[in-house]
Amino acid sequence: MEVHLTAAHWVYLAGIIVILATMMMRKNIVVPAVLGTFLTAFVFSGSLVTGLAAIFNGSLTAARELFNIFLIISLVTAMLGALRQMGADRLMVAPFRRVMRGGTSSFLVLAAVTYVISLFFWPTPAVPLIGAVLIPVAIRAGLSPMAVGMAIAICGQGMALSSDYIIKVAPGLSAKSAGVDPDVVADRALVMSLIVGFTALTITYFMQRKNNRTPSPDLLTEWEEKVDHDFGPNEGEKTDTDTSGSAGTGGAPAPVSPTGSPTLGGESALVGASSVVAVGVAVETPPPPPVRPSMREAVDETFASIRAARTFAFLVPTAYLAFIIYLLVGKFTDLVPELKGGDAAAMVGGIAALLLFAAAATNDRKGFLESTSEHLVDGLVFAFKAMGIVLPIAGFFFIGNGDFSAAILGMPSDATGPTLLFDLVNSAQSHLPQNTFVTSYGILLIGMIAGLEGSGFSGLPLTGSLSGALGPAVGMDPATLAAIGQMGNIWSGGGTLVAWSSLIAVAGFARVPVLELARKLFIPVVSGLALSTFVAVLIF
Repeated sequence: MEVHLTAAHWVYLAGIIVILATMMMRKNIVVPAVLGTFLTAFVFSGSLVTGLAAIFNGSLTAARELFNIFLIISLVTAMLGALRQMGADRLMVAPFRRVMRGGTSSFLVLAAVTYVISLFFWPTPAVPLIGAVLIPVAIRAGLSPMAVGMAIAICGQGMALSSDYIIKVAPGLSAKSAGVDPDVVADRALVMSLIVGFTALTITYFMQRKNNRTPSPDLLTEWEEKVDHDFGPNEGEKTDTDTSGSAGTGGAPAPVSPTGSPTLGGESALVGASSVVAVGVAVETPPPPPVRPSMREAVDETFASIRAARTFAFLVPTAYLAFIIYLLVGKFTDLVPELKGGDAAAMVGGIAALLLFAAAATNDRKGFLESTSEHLVDGLVFAFKAMGIVLPIAGFFFIGNGDFSAAILGMPSDATGPTLLFDLVNSAQSHLPQNTFVTSYGILLIGMIAGLEGSGFSGLPLTGSLSGALGPAVGMDPATLAAIGQMGNIWSGGGTLVAWSSLIAVAGFARVPVLELARKLFIPVVSGLALSTFVAVLIF
């Protein structure tokens, strides 16, 4: 079907090109994305009001679609804050130290566990599980936070989701549009996903190996405080100064005598319970000794804290292990309802919330209601500090998606929004040369571009339809082309190459900038995609 491109299509395409060029220059893309949203909406509607409103509506729509990820990050971060307060976070990761002793072993364990969990349940519940249990261990073992994020994204959002070999939603969408057998698409997608994944993991390992550090508990402390270093100091972290000094001090702290007392004009300016000052000589009355609990009470309190830390260090992994068993039972039996996608993620958040309440009550029985809310606020602040930047970026790409464009453009709820991105990709397919390699890489590129909107599956009907149409013309099996398009779409939009996808969750738990994580993943992932496409043309 021939697509008629309007001025809005070309403005939107220009916005994509500017954003990609800005990313290649390692610059922030918020301003180009916002301007692209404004210009696209203005040209499409011819109304300045609609263009200005689209700036707000784009971010609002993105926030509505992505807030579930923000909320999961917040709840798990709040739970970890309560565990850290009692020291349970360090005890919780202790058993894994036997295996994850260094950067290399941690990298391999993270990759393997992420792939297995994501293959069965998709990455949505996998990332919070790993973020709560395994990421702290890997950090303590010396693996850099960036390597952590890259390994999880490659094995979860990339390798496991791109094949979707167990749940088979992706192969079903591709095969239905291409008119081929879903099992054939799934088998070929599995082989290709493994090629891309192993290639990307190998490149990532050698790229990040130089950043591995000697295992130390201090690395975990440094990582837990990373958000403050990355996004500015806490407002409360200010140096108190004594401004009551003599004239000319400029409010500087008073000097300190060798005995530890502040001095003023060569004499001691003593601070105590009471003091008598006479003719420049200060006579101090020593403060009364502090009231200390008995030795037995102190010992009992210490042992109670240790018992609480040990209890929660056992309880948290056990709770999430029980959740995994529940998912397995639901998938392979009829004993319990099966959970998929968003339902599984909601369970992760609910478990984190209950564990947060229990840990806060254990830490502070009298004031746990207040401390719980403080932990929740800290989690929300962390999530929005680290991830909020993606909302205006996602808004630009959502305006090219027919599912969201109507809301961004202020159209009636029953109106159909423009499909700018789909139209651009669909119009380009007629210009592909009739050659197997050119066609294959063209389908791969179309899939990657279609994934720019941040949804790994939305472009599968497009690449599947193109595969069914182009395969016979160039002498290729449409199932192979469909699998190639599936690789491009999901590796791009599923959460490895674009920062406004579920890569947000990975970056949030690894505590690295999401845009930087996307940049670091570009070379390993694109190299793997190029190699897997070449192999697919030769062997299938």
